[in-house]
Order: sequence, then structure tokens, then C-alpha cells
Amino acid sequence: MVTRLTLCEETTMHDHRKLGRELGLFDTDPLMGAGLPYWLPEGAAVRHALEEYIRDAERRAGYQHVYSPVLGKRELYEISGHWSHYSEDMFPPMDLGGEQVVLRPSLCPHHALIYRSRAHSYRELPLRMAELGGMYRSELSGVLGGLTRVRAIQLNDAHIFCTLDQAADEARAALELIRRAYGALGIRPARYRLSLPGAGGKYVADPEMWRRAAALLRDVLDASGVPYDAVEGEAAFYGPKIDVQIANGAGREATLSTVQVDFHQPERFDLHYIGPDGAKHRPVMVHRSVIGSVERAVAHLIEVHGGAFPAWLAPTQLVVLPVSEAESGRADSLRRRCVAQGLRAEVAGPERGTLGARVRAARLVPYQAVIGAKEADGDQVALRLRDGRRLDALPAAEVLSRIGALVAAHSTELWETEVLV
Repeated sequence: MVTRLTLCEETTMHDHRKLGRELGLFDTDPLMGAGLPYWLPEGAAVRHALEEYIRDAERRAGYQHVYSPVLGKRELYEISGHWSHYSEDMFPPMDLGGEQVVLRPSLCPHHALIYRSRAHSYRELPLRMAELGGMYRSELSGVLGGLTRVRAIQLNDAHIFCTLDQAADEARAALELIRRAYGALGIRPARYRLSLPGAGGKYVADPEMWRRAAALLRDVLDASGVPYDAVEGEAAFYGPKIDVQIANGAGREATLSTVQVDFHQPERFDLHYIGPDGAKHRPVMVHRSVIGSVERAVAHLIEVHGGAFPAWLAPTQLVVLPVSEAESGRADSLRRRCVAQGLRAEVAGPERGTLGARVRAARLVPYQAVIGAKEADGDQVALRLRDGRRLDALPAAEVLSRIGALVAAHSTELWETEVLV
């Protein structure tokens, strides 16, 4: 059941801007510019694991992945409606060979063109197109901060081209993908929001389109059984959306995931498919993002977990701790076996201090594999879990197999409880 974060939970969250730098996940430089963070090796490992997870989840759900350029002609965004409704948040056009090109503020116009490039039959629908792609927003300096509000965004985006009869099922399936992803990430929503248009000229003027799209999303939310708030003034300029809200330690909300229904852009780009009657029909475009921007997702993960990420996301998943120099060779052999199995592992040898000091230094690493003389002789590992629990010495092959299985399953558990001592 979805509930709001309690005050106690909120106040125990960390500030990702401070902790992310302390842990060596990301940083900034004035010469790169405000709102343009760079990722350090530890942060890049987290980001890579997150991106691989969502790509695999989408592939299993029937999505096809594409790549599209981060630039487009100004005319493209005039057709989509971004130029007239969203240009204040876009970077200025660049003159290039007598044309004006723009850094894209979203991926949807590009995906509409990719769909339009081929003829489609109703038998192909729904066509699910996904991309982890860059987009750019001309955010004011005063609102930029850490990873939550940036100017260069890596977005987990997708667009489903479908019939009207398929749209509700596709939106519900997108919500289920979001639910499963939050479970694997160890996070939960603050609330669900049905974002509707407000007053003013920032929205496409088509009352009947808005009514149909909003009714569809209300039915999806009601059928999904999640409580939600309907809020005016938060819709995209082209249609209403379901926003999955998260909250930071101060209780400040932000949108992480979203599902949108769009009747506008299929019309603007003259998209169609051939129906069973042999005639052209207009598809519905369902926009959805499971984890939103990679930047905002990682910021929230840092704040929720305090750097103690689920094992499958952790920058270093296992650290090998030889008790003395005599076990260093065996420790490095175990590290190489971990890497060969796809785990991120390193050795923290005696040169880094006493065993106790090394254990404390690796407090955020999910697994600490201690190797003394007895373990080295028997090819065993005395495993310490991040939460302080210890296991009796086990064969190294069994330890790696069981850790590998938990990581592959994207589990938030560190170990199967029946083997703990």
C-alpha cells in the first residue's frame, strides 16, 4: 500500500549534495558550469548498474531500444509544440549552415519521427520505443542543485504507439514497471498525482482532447488501486499525466516517474497506422518514464540509503580483507573470481591498516570477505554483512554463487536468513 513518508523517515534522510561528494560519486567544476555535474568512478558504477537494470526490465516488457540525436532543427520543435509552449526552458537556437538547430528539451519529437519513418499495421501495435537519452533544459542558476536539478539530463524515456483501446492497458503496465523498479531500488513514492491543466495559455487549446486523456488516466489509477491527488496546473503542455512523487529529507516533493497520454503530437506529426479496414487511423502516444532522469534517481537513492545502496547497485559490492600479507595472494585470486562473475570487488590489504580499521572503512560495502590462514588453506571465506551480521566460514564458490544470485535478482536482501549465525 502506498503511504506518505512519515516525518521520522524524512528527517533521517541524507543530503545527497554533501554525501555524494564525500563518497566520491559526483562533483562539479566552475569551468564545466552550473548544473553540469560529472560522475566519478564510484558514481559511474551506480549509474551504469541502474541503466542496465532499466534497459533489461524494458526489454523483458517488450520495448525496443533506439538512439536519437540530441540536436534537432528548430522546425521540429515548432511542429511538436515545444517552441510555442516550452521555449523559455530551452537553450537558444544555434545557427548552422543557414539553419537553426536546438538542443532537445525532450525525446518525444524524435521518437515520433522514428515511428513516422516506417509504415505500420495495427498488427504491430502496441509499438514500445525506449531510449536512455540526453536532453537539455535551460534552468536558471538559482534553482540548480546537486543532481536533482541539472541542465544536462539523461532520461529513461519511452513512447508507446498504440490504438485507443490499448492505451489504458499500456498505462497500467507502465505503472507496474514503476512499482517493480521501486521495489528493487528500495524506495517508495510519497504519493501519486494526477496532473491536470490549469488556467493560462501554456497548454494546447483542445478541451475535448484534455477531457478524453484525463478520463483515461483516472480510469487507470482507479483500476490500479493506488490513492492519488488530482492537481491542476501540473500537466504537460500537450496532455495530462500520472506523476509519481518522491520527497527529500525536508519533505520537498519532486516528480521521479511519469505516465502520460498524448493525443496532440500524433496529430501534429500526422502519425498513422493501417487498421483492419485498410484505412489510416491515428495512434495514441503514451509517454512513460520508469525511473525519470538518472541524475534525480541517483540523488534520491543517495538520500534514502545514505550511501548503503542495495547490493546490486553498490559501487563496490564485495571487499576482500586478507588478515595478513600471507593471505594477499589468495585475496587477489578471490577478487579476480568475483570480477569474472560480474561482481564489483576490490582487495583492502594490511597496508591499509588493522583488520578492524579496514572493516570500518568498508562499512558501506555490502559484503566483506575475510580471509585468514584457515580460510586460505580451505578456499573458504568468513563473510561479514554490511549490517554487522557474520557468517561461519563457507566455501568461496558457494559465497560467490549466492551473492551473484541475489545481485542478479536485484534483491534488496543481503543474504538468505536461514544461513545466518
